[in-house]
Formats: sequence, C-alpha cells, structure tokens
Amino acid sequence: MLKFALCDDNKNILNKLKAMFENIFVKNNFDATIDFMSDNTKDMLDYITFNNVDVIILDVNFNSDENGLELAKSIRKINKKSYIIFITGHLEYAMIAYKYKTFDYLAKPITYDRLEETIKRLFEDISSQPKKYLKIDNKNTIIDSSEIQYIKRDGMKIVFHTNSRDYSIYSSFAKLEPTLPTEYRRCHKSCIANISQIKDVEPVSGIITFKDGSSCDIGPKYKTEFMEVLKDYGNFE
Repeated sequence: MLKFALCDDNKNILNKLKAMFENIFVKNNFDATIDFMSDNTKDMLDYITFNNVDVIILDVNFNSDENGLELAKSIRKINKKSYIIFITGHLEYAMIAYKYKTFDYLAKPITYDRLEETIKRLFEDISSQPKKYLKIDNKNTIIDSSEIQYIKRDGMKIVFHTNSRDYSIYSSFAKLEPTLPTEYRRCHKSCIANISQIKDVEPVSGIITFKDGSSCDIGPKYKTEFMEVLKDYGNFE
C-alpha cells in the first residue's frame, strides 16, 4: 500500500484534496491511503522524519517563515526516495521545484482530471521499478518491497506478509521468483525470505525470525545454500 502525506496551510484545500485523492484511489483500484495531513511545515517534517511515506504533496506558499520549497529541501536530507508533488498558484516556482526531484507540479485550482492523470502516471512509474516496489496483481496493488518480511505459498495462493497486513494472489513461485529483488531468497519449498528483514536465525531449529516478530522455517533442502547466502550479505555468521 502506498502512503500519501498532504501539506497545505489552507485546511479547506486539504480536505478537498483528501476527498479527490480518495475518490481517485477507489475509482482506479489503487492500493493507497492518505496517511497524514498537516497545515504547517513543522508537523509535516516531524512526521516524515519518523514515518515511512511514499508520496508527499506540498503547497509552495505557506503563511509562515518556511515555504514548500524549503520544506522539500529539508525532506530530501532525510528522505531521498519519496515522490514529491508540488501544488501552487505561482507557476514561476515550477523550475525551482524540480531541483528537489519533483515528480510533478500542479497549478491551482487543481482539477480532478489533472490530479487523476498525475496519480495514474505515478503508479505507472512506481510499477516499473521492481527494485523498490512490487506490482503483485492487475488491480494496481503495489507493495514497497522493503516492507515485505516473507512470501509464502498457501495452496493455490501466494501470500505476501508485510509489516501491516497480508496480501494474497493466485500465482506460483515459478512466475514470481524472477521478478523479485536479489535480497529475496528461497528458504523453504513454501517460503521466500526477505533477507534485509531478518532479525535472527536459529540454524539448529531452522527458524527465521523477522523484524516484525513473525517467523518461518528453513527447509532441509535449502538450508546449506541459504546459510551461505546470509554470510554473503554480511547479516549473520
């Protein structure tokens, strides 16, 4: 699920934007949510500092000492990966905004069609980046690959276990494995582990514990190769 954060000093505009975004998400089957909204730059920066946000929507002009461009500069010091989209009534700032790896620049008043076009392009862009995001079905369900702890086979389904929820699709490991980032490794006939999310491994019992507290088994067939892979990654002895 993609997490959006909105920042504009006009609360009425914030509420209208939220409604437009949520309508676009539902209409297009986008797996996304408005995770945070703020009418001041300080609260927005504090939230982004301590929380994972995929897409950040910023107004350029605020009734304060710091504007959206300065906020974007601060954000880029702590988060270089999130998408940033600027909104403003002052087009002269457009070229400056792109200094901060801006995905798009929307002029006020924002129309529904223009916003929808931008969000569609954003999802297309994200789904073309398998190293960070995985598009797992035909319903625009996109998962940040770093949030997946492990992937397991459950009958005819493949289950993606993330920090917050499980996602299920009808597929097979044979189709899925070639699309995964290199840190995903088979550890069992029914499980693929995200090595970057492993907290501990018990070689004797063959149990992997992940950072969110969940666990899965290492199958005897995969144990030797899997433990060698862990050494290569430098995570474990």
